[in-house]
Amino acid sequence: MLRKTKQLALLALAILCFPAALTFAQDFHFDSTISPAVLNNYLNRSIHYTELLHSDLSLGRDKRGVDPRENIRALLNMGAKYIGRSIMIWGNEEDLNQYTPWLKNAKRMIDTMHSVDPDIIFEAAEFEIISTMVGVLDVPAAVLQAFGQPVVARKFNYQAMLYTDGKFVNQWGPNNSVPDMSRLETRMYYYFLACNYIDIGVEAFHFGQVGLMDQADPGHVNWLDMLTKVRAYAKLHARRHMALCNAHTHPSSNLVINGKTLFDIGAFPMRIAQQGTACCKGELRVGYTDALFTKSKGGITPSGWACKNLPWLAEFDNYGGGNPGPSSAAPFIWGYDEITFIAIQSEADRKAWLKYAWDWVAVNDTAAHLMMPGMRVLTHGPAFSPNWYWSNTKSAACPKGFNTEADIKEIWGTKSSRIAPRPDVISPLNLHGNSRVAILTLSGRVLKTFTTGVGDANLDSQEIASLQLPDGVYFYSVMGPSGTAGTGKFMVDKGWVAK
Repeated sequence: MLRKTKQLALLALAILCFPAALTFAQDFHFDSTISPAVLNNYLNRSIHYTELLHSDLSLGRDKRGVDPRENIRALLNMGAKYIGRSIMIWGNEEDLNQYTPWLKNAKRMIDTMHSVDPDIIFEAAEFEIISTMVGVLDVPAAVLQAFGQPVVARKFNYQAMLYTDGKFVNQWGPNNSVPDMSRLETRMYYYFLACNYIDIGVEAFHFGQVGLMDQADPGHVNWLDMLTKVRAYAKLHARRHMALCNAHTHPSSNLVINGKTLFDIGAFPMRIAQQGTACCKGELRVGYTDALFTKSKGGITPSGWACKNLPWLAEFDNYGGGNPGPSSAAPFIWGYDEITFIAIQSEADRKAWLKYAWDWVAVNDTAAHLMMPGMRVLTHGPAFSPNWYWSNTKSAACPKGFNTEADIKEIWGTKSSRIAPRPDVISPLNLHGNSRVAILTLSGRVLKTFTTGVGDANLDSQEIASLQLPDGVYFYSVMGPSGTAGTGKFMVDKGWVAK
């Protein structure tokens, strides 16, 4: 009875805070495929909450001293829709034994959150690591059948997943290696993971550093084989009959096969550049080191629509760090990784930097979406929380919260904070004949439409100024006689336009 009372109290708490999220109401409907507009809506409400689903709701505290209900409250309060890395393993495959309570606990949390907001997408991570502990897991008959193999009683075989030339063996320490996706055992194992996650309500997957697992599969045919089977399983068993798949898509990689993108979404660290001569300021730059901005490769997506640049998530990545404080070479920022860089800022500077990054990404890369930092591992973090970051408002339920919950909610609820755009942010767009121009908010609401006259016209900063739009970031879409002539984003800042 006590447990049931706790469950009802949790649900009541979630419902009380959910109306705030409803102020962000947009279209989040999809089934079997997802439209670019709906996908953008999800990515614009994306946040990392690493290991969110690892907590047990029957316990008052998780292993880091936070009430699991507190994380549910914070996510619903912010209006999060795409929750990255919510369940994952880094080695330690024994946790995935489906007869242990681990996946059952995860399903309980998913079901609890979906009872309040059924639109939320939970992402699982299947990283570039396997350990010898895969050998404790049975290979289900259904997995063997999916790959056309004889049904026999056996365990997964660690050695059968490794590069045959010894590449990346023990890459992550003794008995922890990078798997080779060209090997059948690897594909079966990653499919097995995905099926387990889909069965508990997961609808998205992050596959880590594809480039490390792809080195014996230059045409990506084996990756495509595995992903095709995952998508087929999702078609039958996922909540909305599809799985959104992403991975770290390096600018130098070409994860496009015969004009079709391997993944639904890309993902990559932001690559924050040091700013100034002393710790600890940073900025974003197009073209800095291997940053993905403006370089995401497009094609025909798995949902069937074409894009020049595949939509992608710009992350605050975690990858360790050393010698924090002095100037350091990329990818580190003053010796820190990206999530720790944001964690060491003062609350005021952290809020300002998140707003700056949100606006910068919106203006400089129409395919990019800033993935907010919610919960993630730190290296050399601040003294009060050196190893873990929470966006939650600090409270007894989350005593080490970094107080960015309200900031994220505010950013997601507004078009843009004011920053001075570069003069080339609004680039001229040639219009031919009777073109129909639509100006939209970032959420997709149409603000203004107009039709150009016969002959050539130009949509430039003067034309934008004449529309008398409030300051902010907007979409534009131009439809000509022969179809879509162009789409993109632009910023209005009257302080700049008047110059």
